Amino acid sequence: MEIRRAAPADSRALAELAAQLFSSSAEELEPEFTELTADAEAACFLATDGEEAIGFAQCQLRHDYVEGCKTSPVGFLEGIYVAEGHRLTGTGRALLSACEAWAREMDCSEFASDCELDNVISHTWHLKNGFREMGRTIWFAKKL
Repeated sequence: MEIRRAAPADSRALAELAAQLFSSSAEELEPEFTELTADAEAACFLATDGEEAIGFAQCQLRHDYVEGCKTSPVGFLEGIYVAEGHRLTGTGRALLSACEAWAREMDCSEFASDCELDNVISHTWHLKNGFREMGRTIWFAKKL
């Protein structure tokens, strides 16, 4: 397994993995990853096993308030995914480490993330990897 920073040429592989995580298609996500891989305030990392892309992580700088953080900017884990069959192998941890190293290079002293309230697997993973829960939020909206 190898972890490397993704380039714009990796946008399709990132989008195919991200489509498994987000409720969007690879076709919809590919242009976003093309932009993110070229953005100085974002980084995407790709995990590969030989030629096969098996996981990705997306992180970026957040300059707005981040729950539980006292500094700005904060490195923020926007998304992470490891394909079934490659989970529980350290791939997710290695992707997270790459994101944290990037955030340190960007002069961040704090790193944060979030997950849905009902995503028990993600919640457990975050706690296992050194995150502390800062609070719980439910968002509301209505049409006017």
